[in-house]
Amino acid sequence: MRTIAALGILTLAPALGAADKLTWQDRVELARGLDFEYANVKVLLPRSRKPLEFNADGSWDKNAWAAVAKTAGPAAREGDLVQVTRVTIAADRLVLDINGGFEGGRHWYHNVQIGGGTSSTPTMKPIANGDSNAKSGTYLVLLFHKPIEPMKAAEVKKILAPVLDFEKHSASEIYSETLTPVVQAAIKEKRALEGMTRDQVVLAMGRPVHKSRETADGVELEDWVYGLPPGRITFVTFKGDKVVTVKEEYAGLGNIAQSPPQ
Repeated sequence: MRTIAALGILTLAPALGAADKLTWQDRVELARGLDFEYANVKVLLPRSRKPLEFNADGSWDKNAWAAVAKTAGPAAREGDLVQVTRVTIAADRLVLDINGGFEGGRHWYHNVQIGGGTSSTPTMKPIANGDSNAKSGTYLVLLFHKPIEPMKAAEVKKILAPVLDFEKHSASEIYSETLTPVVQAAIKEKRALEGMTRDQVVLAMGRPVHKSRETADGVELEDWVYGLPPGRITFVTFKGDKVVTVKEEYAGLGNIAQSPPQ
């Protein structure tokens, strides 16, 4: 197991602007709640290279959307099931790729990006889990017109309710219902267990802040690292697609590993 200092965890958090009200943890939690979620379309979604603008007060320029649809056609019609396949979080807006974006269609790239200002950082690997009956993709930008206050994904879904209905089961809920009760409980409690697959760990804990690989006695192991100093750091070690160990340490300032506080 590599040490916390060797992994350089402190360098992984993005530099946030002075006007940015979201912490790194806020962004991770927000992205987790929106990534690969399914929704039923309540109005026609045009296929557009430029993100369709939707305001946080629930309003949007219906004439502008109609003009885009007339030129490029629909990405999804009322009643279609679509999926959020990427989330980009900026200081004053959220950009959602729908069905893989303009070039996406049925190609599922379940990637989340968490960024500050104009930058973004990938935080979720692909998860092939289900499909949609919509045949094209597009982009939707939720505009707050001010720095985003700390909020939960459920609040974002309510804001988007005029155009997207997220009330049905999400992809993660549908998938988790097929798992054993022990694994379902771990996913609900956001923790990893030995024997879990990579996809199950992603559902439980999201994308790790760091990955590393090493070979011991001819066996290749991969560590996924969760958490940032100062605080609890969780190491999830995979052999192939299965978790073989889960270890927790507490990292103080200066990347000093300690035993977790009781």
